[in-house]
Amino acid sequence: MSGSPAELAARLRRVLDERYHHRHPFNLRMHEGRLSPDELRTWVRNRYYYQTRIPIKDGLILAKSSDPSFRRGWVRRIHDHDGEKAGTGGLELWLRLAEAVGLDRAEVAGLRRVLPGVRDACDDYVRFVESHDLLTSVASSLTELAAGEIMKVRIAAFEQHYRWVEPEGLAYFLGRTRQAPADAAEGMAFVLENARSPEDEDRCVAALERKCEILWRLLDAVEAAHATPALSAAAKLRRDPVGAGTLAVLPERAVRLNETGREVLALCDGRRTAEEIASELARLHPDAEGVWSEVHAFLGEMTRLAVVEAPRTA
Repeated sequence: MSGSPAELAARLRRVLDERYHHRHPFNLRMHEGRLSPDELRTWVRNRYYYQTRIPIKDGLILAKSSDPSFRRGWVRRIHDHDGEKAGTGGLELWLRLAEAVGLDRAEVAGLRRVLPGVRDACDDYVRFVESHDLLTSVASSLTELAAGEIMKVRIAAFEQHYRWVEPEGLAYFLGRTRQAPADAAEGMAFVLENARSPEDEDRCVAALERKCEILWRLLDAVEAAHATPALSAAAKLRRDPVGAGTLAVLPERAVRLNETGREVLALCDGRRTAEEIASELARLHPDAEGVWSEVHAFLGEMTRLAVVEAPRTA
């Protein structure tokens, strides 16, 4: 027998209290005013990719419903992000935020410097909605229950700590303090009405947990871009005995490196950030397409394999 709607609502809110990205160290540092301008710009640039996935996700949700009333309500979300006409909507407001923090609008809109981890996390969200039913897809959107409040905190943080950001750039956050509660109420009402079994309720909770995990992965990738990787104390670079390359030798494994990998590790001195290393390699190899993104992906893999240690800002 399923629980009451109030019990399901409490379960969903508990997920957000425990797992929503308001608890992520990067967001905590943002709201405490401890991000550098470069860190803030990296977040703005990469979060735009997430913003571009939202109307795609909502389009998939619309296609799952045969109820005209549901579609008439839900389509508002696409209009909110894409705008009713060119030059309006949430995506436009985010690009104005990008300009306000000193980024080039066209570069951000072109998505050329989206971190691989951010792209993977956001694309996973679209794939999740694409592959799940309407109920769980709507439940995954219920992070909006917490979005309005985090936007209020964010506006206050920008006004207090990041006064160098043009105030007009905060319009997106202000708009979401109004939109997110309305969207959340609509989504919650749908979930509570349509989750009719314990299995339905569990799927809804799991969907919201998955969405929280995706938001954390996005911030993990942004945070890692400003870590300062250094060769692990346990790793030694050795000449490959069966070729002209280099091995990163660890007690339990050896990792074969190509020439670009060797160049990357040579720059991992514990002072340069991952973003600076990627930018330097892109400068050194201007004709090699995708170097910037590949360096970030490589550093992520080397960190996973413990070839490098990448301390992050406390």
